[in-house]
Amino acid sequence: MTNTETEILRSVLDQWQSAVDAHEPERVASYFTDDAIFQGLHPYGVGPAAVAEYYDSQPIGMTAAYDIKETRRLADDLVLGYLSVDFAFTDRPVVTVNLSVIVRRVGERWLISHYQVSRLG
Repeated sequence: MTNTETEILRSVLDQWQSAVDAHEPERVASYFTDDAIFQGLHPYGVGPAAVAEYYDSQPIGMTAAYDIKETRRLADDLVLGYLSVDFAFTDRPVVTVNLSVIVRRVGERWLISHYQVSRLG
């Protein structure tokens, strides 16, 4: 992993994590592109409205802790990240998922354009 790709991912994912932890679905959605493909543990959606709806349905108190496993620079304005994410809850065990994201530079910002969760095992 090069620092550049990791830094780019962290610049987006730290904000995503902060908004998830604060249960602020609209703020979570603001870190996604207008045409983002979003696949959580429910049927997929497209765009920030689908992201906001998904995170609004999550329980208050849910938090996310991520660990970047791999990165790839796909193009000057595209970075792929493969992560492990622990979603913790106040009333049930932690759910660990694998997450693939593609972040895309849009103007001066990096935003999530693809978000795909998988749960193995």
